[in-house]
Amino acid sequence: MQLTMHTDFGLRVLLYLAHFPERRVGTEEMSTAYGISRNHLVRVVKTLADGGFLDVMVGRAGGVQLARPPKEIRLGQVVRVTEASFRLVECHDPVNNTCPIVPVCGLIGVLDNALRKFISELDRYTLADLVRERSREKFIQLVSG
Repeated sequence: MQLTMHTDFGLRVLLYLAHFPERRVGTEEMSTAYGISRNHLVRVVKTLADGGFLDVMVGRAGGVQLARPPKEIRLGQVVRVTEASFRLVECHDPVNNTCPIVPVCGLIGVLDNALRKFISELDRYTLADLVRERSREKFIQLVSG
């Protein structure tokens, strides 16, 4: 299983903002720090804002910041919002499935269970668990270049 770049970038945005809680951060700053497309980052920020994780202010003094404290943002929630699909294999897509053994396949249930456990494990952690005061200075050095 591989999470999409959208989810990867979403988690990076949240980590970035959690390290700078005292101010709004522009998307240009984050895209430069991470070396990723600003256009892609804007789409990610919209997804996170629509999911209730970010507050976005447009305009000259605009930027983004966390909509709630890091301890209230569960990683599983973020992944659920940013991943377009959790179809691990073709048979999880009832519309496009062409696998002839679906009616007798035992793999579907196993994969469903594994996915539930994966998300459940992510739900055990919050954004605050990933951001430690000790790491803040190092993080700032790394993204500042």
